[in-house]
Amino acid sequence: MVVDDSKISRMMISSMLAKTNFEVCAMAENAAHAIDLYAKTRPDVVTMDMNLPDADGIECSRRIHAMDSRCKIVMISAMKDAKLIMHGRLAGISSFLQKPVSTNELLDTLMILCQEHVGVNAVYRDSYVSTYAKVLQEGLQQIAGLESEIQVQEENSGPLSVSGVAVIIGIVGEPRGRVAFYMDENTMRGFAKAVLQQDEVTDFEAQAAVEESGNIIAGHGISRINDVIKDREMRLTPPGIISGTDIKLSNPELIAFNIKAKTSIGDIFMNIGFARSV
Repeated sequence: MVVDDSKISRMMISSMLAKTNFEVCAMAENAAHAIDLYAKTRPDVVTMDMNLPDADGIECSRRIHAMDSRCKIVMISAMKDAKLIMHGRLAGISSFLQKPVSTNELLDTLMILCQEHVGVNAVYRDSYVSTYAKVLQEGLQQIAGLESEIQVQEENSGPLSVSGVAVIIGIVGEPRGRVAFYMDENTMRGFAKAVLQQDEVTDFEAQAAVEESGNIIAGHGISRINDVIKDREMRLTPPGIISGTDIKLSNPELIAFNIKAKTSIGDIFMNIGFARSV
């Protein structure tokens, strides 16, 4: 259900969702209409504007939450300050997006909030892993000045084979999981030279550059996911680093996805694994 006093905004959100698996079952232009439509349609998720003619979005959300404590509400507003988020959380709002919202940002949020309806594998692939793919691409550019082409491989239950260097970082909280940031030795050296802006690097400096970069990128990914999810806060364990040839990393309890970044210095990988239940 879309709640917004602006017809244009309602049409824009409806248009974003038109070619997806989400269906707009109702649209409301004020709080009273929204509450009435929610009682009739019981939508899986509500997008809520802050400024409504008869009550603000927080009050409207509070009334809907009083009717259904399991409701999922996404606030889409021109404002997104700490005070608004605090009051919104208390009113039962699940997530906050700032106008103008992109289609990908909206879909990522809806996929995570509606995960019990779309299935855990689809949630991991389309929301968690797609978020990490964006963060990896951005991180490589920001940290090392590397442009990259990103490829996401489907989930894999087999062991991960690593030759070169790998940074292993645990994910604790809900869901738990593991991040592996890895590359071969030649790519490691080229990557470290780009990060440190040096013509030559030692083995220690190269591994340290990869470890720190992997930790930063993994942290940014978790932060973005935590921004969307209200009740499932994830944190990272301290990173560890391994090196060698044909090292097997296996955990049958995880659903793992591999992200490959093709760069001018070689392929850089990030393997993301999450628990099979969320």
